[in-house]
Amino acid sequence: MSLPARLITLRKEMGLTQQKMAETIGIHVNSLKKYESGQAQPSLEVLKKIALELHVSTDFLLFEEHERGPSDDLALQLEAISQMPEDEQMVIREVLDSLIIKYQSRRWDSGRQVAAKK
Repeated sequence: MSLPARLITLRKEMGLTQQKMAETIGIHVNSLKKYESGQAQPSLEVLKKIALELHVSTDFLLFEEHERGPSDDLALQLEAISQMPEDEQMVIREVLDSLIIKYQSRRWDSGRQVAAKK
């Protein structure tokens, strides 16, 4: 769903008119109409106000459903981990942190080698 469609849907679910929504977030109603029609994009500041008013994250407004989240397999694994005792979760976090650091250092090192060859 696009940003304009999400804005319209969420605003209506909250029972807000365009005028009331615009007043609440401190913009002119014509600006909101342009956002909802796709004729304009809100600034980051306005986007944040919209998200707060609609009780959603800016990610929810901007990204498609699974565009930013983990894959289904990873989501299931994360769900299982969230049900483990805190001490076991800490071990998993430390292992993940070390693997991420190792991966990033390999990427950085290979990028340096490519740059050195030029």
